[in-house]
Amino acid sequence: MAKIVVTGGLGYIGSHTVVELINAGYEPVIVDDLSNSKAQILDQLSKIIGFKPAFYQFDLCDEQKLKEFTEKEPDIDGIIHFAAFKAVGESVQKPLKYYRNNLQSLVNLLSVYSGKAINFVFSSSCTVYGQPDVLPVTENAPVKPAQSPYGNTKQIAEEILKDAIVSGDAKKVIALRYFNPVGAHETALIGELPIGVPQNLVPFITQTAIGKRNKITVFGDDYNTRDGSCVRDYIHVVDLAKAHVAALKLMEGPGFTGYDVFNLGTGNGNTVLEIITAFENTTGVKLNYEIGPRRNGDVEQVWGDVTKSSKELNWKAGLGIDIMMASAWAWEQYLSQNPL
Repeated sequence: MAKIVVTGGLGYIGSHTVVELINAGYEPVIVDDLSNSKAQILDQLSKIIGFKPAFYQFDLCDEQKLKEFTEKEPDIDGIIHFAAFKAVGESVQKPLKYYRNNLQSLVNLLSVYSGKAINFVFSSSCTVYGQPDVLPVTENAPVKPAQSPYGNTKQIAEEILKDAIVSGDAKKVIALRYFNPVGAHETALIGELPIGVPQNLVPFITQTAIGKRNKITVFGDDYNTRDGSCVRDYIHVVDLAKAHVAALKLMEGPGFTGYDVFNLGTGNGNTVLEIITAFENTTGVKLNYEIGPRRNGDVEQVWGDVTKSSKELNWKAGLGIDIMMASAWAWEQYLSQNPL
């Protein structure tokens, strides 16, 4: 049974990936500093999988703690690196916090495991594309100047990983460029758990529906889109989690060497207003929303070409918008009865 370190494994995407790793026969080892997650998610995971996976709490920026971890867990076959700060707005206000955390943690991982034959999956982002010149955007599209320090950390991290391959510090690396993950596990035992005011649309929708928020503001209705609101490629988090398993399996095969990158999306775009309508239609809950001015830094529209992922990763998103909305709502309702 291959042992996979999952950094940030108690976070939103990380926790769902832990479940899919176990379903696929891997042994996950979770590392999380709990700066943007909760220890109770470990209990939630145990309810889904039947046992508590191995968990270590420490900051990856602490290289000594990381070295101690490698002594306790010497036989590692792969790493899925989720651990990072991810709030775009906060990154603008506190850029050094983001550069230190998101990049130093990666450098420490590569240093400690330098030269070892470990399969490395990196959590990247479609933010590296900015506003693409052509839609849907392919992996060959030019990387535009980042619109936030957060986005820049993803661009720089990809460059670090490519350089690590050339130097021999890393052997096999896949960077997965996510579009917009939403939804929750079918058990409603894990899902997106924003600390403070949500930065993403769907948790803001569900918190408004449950009564935690008064209303939703749609930032702009005058974009050059179907209904004037921004377009994004929304993907179910379980589909996203399964793609990480697919990436590991690709690297385990005889044909993969070096570095590669894949888009993870559905290949379709939905507007903000379409997502609101889909939630209302799926759940029967009417939402209180208003149209506000455009928000600085928002890309007008972006969705991914996922042809390469389908052909080479042998992966394709299968869960539609209705399931995304229904599962997100089930998770919000669970939290209202079982606060974590």
